[in-house]
Amino acid sequence: MGSFLPAVAEVFNFPITQFTDCEIPMIFGFNTDVKHGDTIYHVQSEARESELLLQTQVFVRGRCIGKRATSYASKPSEAPIGDAQKEQRLREQHRLVLDAIREGKLDNVLDHPEAEALAAVKELDVQWLNAESIHFDRNLTMQLRVTEGGAAASGARLTFRLARPGAAPFYTQTVADSGGAAEIKLEVDEADLPDSTLLVQINCEGRTATRKFVLRKAGG
Repeated sequence: MGSFLPAVAEVFNFPITQFTDCEIPMIFGFNTDVKHGDTIYHVQSEARESELLLQTQVFVRGRCIGKRATSYASKPSEAPIGDAQKEQRLREQHRLVLDAIREGKLDNVLDHPEAEALAAVKELDVQWLNAESIHFDRNLTMQLRVTEGGAAASGARLTFRLARPGAAPFYTQTVADSGGAAEIKLEVDEADLPDSTLLVQINCEGRTATRKFVLRKAGG
C-alpha cells in the first residue's frame, strides 16, 4: 500500500472540454499560496455563476479571513460578457489581492460586509478523508466529503483532473451522496503518482470551489 501526502499548490485556469463522448464543464479559477512575513496566505478566485460574481477569498490555515467580490452582471443595454472576459477580469482581481498581500496592504482590497450578511454566506468546502493512504492494489482512491456552510452538500458534482508526468491528463466525474460523501477509484501504477497533480472542482447549485493537490511520496 502506497502512502502519498497531498499538498495544496498554485493552480491557474484549466479548461476541460470533454471526456470520451461527454461534455464536461470548464474548471475555471485560480489558487495561489503566497507568503508575507511568517504567514502563508492561500488565495482562491472563482466565478460564481449563480450570483454573477467574480470572487476572491483569502485563507490562513484553512480559515477564510476575507474576500473581494465584483459583479459581472451586464446592464440592460449591454451584451453579456463572455468566458474570456470573465477569465481576464478574474485574473486581474486575483493578482490585485496577491500584490496587496505582498505589500502588506491586504485589508485595503478586501470587502467589509456587515457581520449578518457574512454569516449568511454558505461556502463550499471539501475534505480528503483518506489522504494518508490513497493507493492500494493498483488503484488510486480518493474519498471526499463535500460540505456547504458546514452541512453535507448532497448532490454536489465533482470533476477530477489527474495529470501525471509524461502522460495525457485524465478526467472523470462523480456526484456526492446524501451525506456529502464521494469516491473515485482509478487504475494507475503507484510509480506514476509522485509529482502527479489532482485538480478537483465542486459544483453545487451554481456555487463552485476548486482545489489542487500535488502528490508527494510520504517521507520522500
